[in-house]
Amino acid sequence: MKFSVFQVSRRGGRQVNEDRMGYSYTRASSILLLADGMGGHPEGEVAAQLALQAISALYQQEAAPEVPDVQAFLHAAVLAAHRQIIRYAMERGMLDTPRTTVVVALVQDGCASWAHCGDSRFYLVRDGKLVLRTRDHSYLEQPPKAHATNPRLHERMNRNVLYTCLGSPNKPVYDVAGPLPLQQGDCLMLCSDGLWSSLGEDEIVRQLSREPVAQSIPALVERALHNAGASSDNVTAIAMEWETPDDAFETTQGAVLTDDMGADGHSSSVLQELATPQMDDLDEAAIERSIAEINDAIRRSAARRR
Repeated sequence: MKFSVFQVSRRGGRQVNEDRMGYSYTRASSILLLADGMGGHPEGEVAAQLALQAISALYQQEAAPEVPDVQAFLHAAVLAAHRQIIRYAMERGMLDTPRTTVVVALVQDGCASWAHCGDSRFYLVRDGKLVLRTRDHSYLEQPPKAHATNPRLHERMNRNVLYTCLGSPNKPVYDVAGPLPLQQGDCLMLCSDGLWSSLGEDEIVRQLSREPVAQSIPALVERALHNAGASSDNVTAIAMEWETPDDAFETTQGAVLTDDMGADGHSSSVLQELATPQMDDLDEAAIERSIAEINDAIRRSAARRR
């Protein structure tokens, strides 16, 4: 299969960049990941990093070279990431847990499947039009049933507030969707709310349609930073441009643009290769539980088809 990937993350007006992103692939499968650590709770950047490490590690175990059951994998991977954050907080006796959103896109057999929790988004643009985007788990876009049926309660809430995330004491609410067949030239983008909250949907679609991802993604990030000004949130995006699969495997390895505050208080921007999380960083028991859950889901799915 052939595809191009590019990714950028900028700190914006915040002291810390709590966004994390990454991708991994085999000759038959690829996965894009993005997490946005939540402010108002401790160590959001840790929660985001743990989420990506957990999902990436599971992918590396399961993709051999294809993930046997993509839907089962996405369900198990999101919950494994959630448990990893809870475990981290419990081991340190934290009174409040680190928390993060997450969005994942997995491409295999010429199709895209995705999962998300929170308000980090997945967009798919084709021929200058928006094919789909995820709906945030907020009181505005996907209100819980109790709020949807109780107008008074709904009116009292800030409708932009999220009601779920990874790392919270309650089991996260998340969505898994796909598979959706891809066409040549399709653009898949994952981004944090620092990007979409500062740009109109038409502008996002227009930019992704106009140029290759190596140009469109930096342009979108810079525009979002400009629009938000000094109060800008972290702005992060990773995108894939899909080409028709063939016998050759080829990828344009993107770059990670990071903005970090140095010891002297100055901001520096560097281009670096993305480091893939290692299995040693994770709890082996949690990994084995998640693998068992995936295998069990595969067996149930096979039994239903017989």
